[in-house]
Amino acid sequence: MVKILDQNIQDYINANLNTDLHTLLLKKSPFPGVSMHEIVQQIKGKQVAQKKFPFLLKQGIIFPPQLNVEQSSSEKTAQYKSRLLEGEKFIDLTTGFGIDAYHLSENFKEITLIEQNPDLLEIVRNNWNVLGKKATFVNQKLEDFLEENKEVFDVIYLDPARRDSNKNKVFLLEDLSPDILAIQQRLLSSAQKVVIKLSPLIDLKYLVSVLPNIFRIDIIAVKNDVKEVVVFLSGQKNDTISCHCVNLESDDPVFEFTVGDEENAHAEYGEPEKYIYIPNNAILKAGIFNLISYKNGLKKLHPNTHIYTSDSQINDFPGRVFEMEIVDAKKIQKKSQYNIISKNYPLKPEEIKKKYSLKDGSEKYIIFTQSKKGKIILKSV
Repeated sequence: MVKILDQNIQDYINANLNTDLHTLLLKKSPFPGVSMHEIVQQIKGKQVAQKKFPFLLKQGIIFPPQLNVEQSSSEKTAQYKSRLLEGEKFIDLTTGFGIDAYHLSENFKEITLIEQNPDLLEIVRNNWNVLGKKATFVNQKLEDFLEENKEVFDVIYLDPARRDSNKNKVFLLEDLSPDILAIQQRLLSSAQKVVIKLSPLIDLKYLVSVLPNIFRIDIIAVKNDVKEVVVFLSGQKNDTISCHCVNLESDDPVFEFTVGDEENAHAEYGEPEKYIYIPNNAILKAGIFNLISYKNGLKKLHPNTHIYTSDSQINDFPGRVFEMEIVDAKKIQKKSQYNIISKNYPLKPEEIKKKYSLKDGSEKYIIFTQSKKGKIILKSV
């Protein structure tokens, strides 16, 4: 591992950041004792870091195998979570590449990192030394650590592995590694708060049904792509659970509500008016289709069309807002350019493009959807 930090090797890595990696892998390594595979691993890591965690683009940083890099949280999501946590003692039971741990532990005095992969832990230790950050590094399975642990932490954080022994994706908490349901009581007895990062595909109703100690859920999207669902647990059972829908790297406000609000909200339905609203994907993931209508005083087009409308513009809507008008299909000009959106409509965008001879692009939008009266087409004004 130390050899890869040799300045000549680092210069070679930096000089080949834009080289075709398949071609590079066919070459023989110019450095004795360091394989081309190891060099390419560092190049891949730096390529990912440029967008995902640029704070690691420093001399002396080592990147782990690609799977560990891909499974890490982004710098943006980790920084968001860090603003929600503080205390004396922080522990990450599934450190991995340590991106979450680095940011989430920012407001803590004592940091403990548990990682069962010794090679990965050494990489994290090296990187934290380079970054000037201290922690206690423990190479141990988290189940063994919890069995032996006598300390109480302010926050326990974990990001369970979401693949089974056959590398297939799994979502239920009992299928994760570790099995969250099997260890939840041990976790709660060892911390004031337990914070768990989960798949963006996890069902929220299922979560609430199997984790009675949840007090908060955050649905975190980045540029309208839902990246993770994060649950917060405490030692007490909670009567209310707050939910926060976040769309980072956008101007969307955070939308907060209490789990159960959707069941008590009623949407008013109506035909398209001057303004059209499409909620961001964090809102859609939360399933608050009536609540978003009720809270903002908007009309919903159809029970299965999660598009909303109003005659006057609503400020601070968590999603996209368009000024649009209904257009007759016969008046759609062939070969015109639009961003095509299809929601609750029989045809997909590619099929629409072919049927109406449309081209992708431009700043104009065209929406194919349904209201209660039937299929409609909406065009940018």
